[in-house]
Amino acid sequence: MNLNPLQNDRAAGVLVALAAGDALGAGYEFGAPLPDGTEVSMKGGGPFGFAPAEWTDDTSMAIPIAEALLEQPSDGGASSPAALTMIVRSWAAWAAEAKDVGAQTSSLIAAARRLASAGGPEVTAADFTAAAADFHTRTGRSAGNGSLMRTAPLALAYLRRDPAELLAAAGTLSALTHADPDAQEACGLWCLAVRHAVLTGQLDVRAGLPLLSSERAALWLKRIEAAERSRPRDFVRNGWVVEAFQGAWSAIHYAGRTASGPAHLRASLEEAVRGGRDTDTVAAIAGGLLGAAYGYTAVPFEWRQRLHGWPGLRARDLMMLGMELGRGEGSRSTSWPRAERHDYSMWGRTDALVRHPHDEGVWLGGVGSLQRVAELGIDAVVSLCRLGTLDVPGVAPEDHATFWVVDSPVEGDNAHVAFVLREAAAAVERYRAEGKTVLLHCVLAESRTPTVAALYGARVARISLLEALEDVRRALPNARPNPLFMQVLIDAETTSGPAAGGATGAGAH
Repeated sequence: MNLNPLQNDRAAGVLVALAAGDALGAGYEFGAPLPDGTEVSMKGGGPFGFAPAEWTDDTSMAIPIAEALLEQPSDGGASSPAALTMIVRSWAAWAAEAKDVGAQTSSLIAAARRLASAGGPEVTAADFTAAAADFHTRTGRSAGNGSLMRTAPLALAYLRRDPAELLAAAGTLSALTHADPDAQEACGLWCLAVRHAVLTGQLDVRAGLPLLSSERAALWLKRIEAAERSRPRDFVRNGWVVEAFQGAWSAIHYAGRTASGPAHLRASLEEAVRGGRDTDTVAAIAGGLLGAAYGYTAVPFEWRQRLHGWPGLRARDLMMLGMELGRGEGSRSTSWPRAERHDYSMWGRTDALVRHPHDEGVWLGGVGSLQRVAELGIDAVVSLCRLGTLDVPGVAPEDHATFWVVDSPVEGDNAHVAFVLREAAAAVERYRAEGKTVLLHCVLAESRTPTVAALYGARVARISLLEALEDVRRALPNARPNPLFMQVLIDAETTSGPAAGGATGAGAH
């Protein structure tokens, strides 16, 4: 089964949205619930001193799962000893330098190391599982939320496999640190919901209930229904896996009453953070599922711009991991998105380059204009087409904004096309507010670039979108936005009115 473009987008969004929720909640961890309407941001800080837009242990523990599953043969699955041992060794290395490791996870890693010292030089998955089982036997309490927070990437490796296999693998992966049945089932149900969302675009946390015993399914159904009658702030013990599950789903369900699409993703993660207490974990759990339903394109650029964390990765790296996992072909260094260069030589002339008619600090160009970034003193680049990892030299990662936009008049070929075009215009505006000279480009500067240039120009010049587009066309004689993009401009004009500019929305705050 090959994923279609929208499914690829959704697979790519799982880890990015998980990390966005994680970083959004990091600065509020262990705090009391916030009043409705309180602004939340990736401010960093919190009890462990995270940098702004830095993710925490939730994402850091998910990354080794994704990386191990990419490296193992497709038939081995997450339950193979090689994959599990690769995961736990990465966790042990991370824990040695981490700012924050959950109490139960920290205890288990230490216990596994002691077991390893008796049997060999390095820890194995068997050491972790034995330590977790012993902890559960001794305490009877191993249902923290530490396995649920990291579980989402597992679902991407099982898009083509029997859902029952995913449920079992989620239990095995949880049991490396959290042996309690509640933890194992929570991971399985959430993974099955993520899988369902990637494949269908639908949010359904009940998708996995038929795979549980009737007694356990009835219990989880009551828990889900309780979440849907509540809000995240109502779950005061969200360090427990059940209430973390309920808090994440209640955020999604509550926000979905008044928002849809990318706005729903944003509102849900903000609702999760306002719920208080274990904010980063609840928002990370919710983010993994929301990213699976709405995709990479739904994550606001202002969140993606500086998103980073252990082990020195950024949003683009998480996007690549998610897409490659979902594609099921392993890591491929010769193809997009991991290839160093993306070849557009067959497209003909790609070197169009002009100044924006409403702002001389903005250049409009084709992909060939990237070769002139240093010469022209360009500080930031907004890309509307696929690029290789080395195609934008000399520009800091946070100063390169990438947007997935297919130049197609068919609405189904793009996810959230109006939102993405507005976000791209808002990214130009954001960079200009920082005093940067910006290059806005696609491949030929004929459809995507002039559309976004008009959205930006209308806002800064305070003229109508169609007037702005005519000015852009005079600067770029070959500009001809496709009918879908033209409809986006017309709809924005109708909704916003002249001089409103159309480049408002989540990314323009």
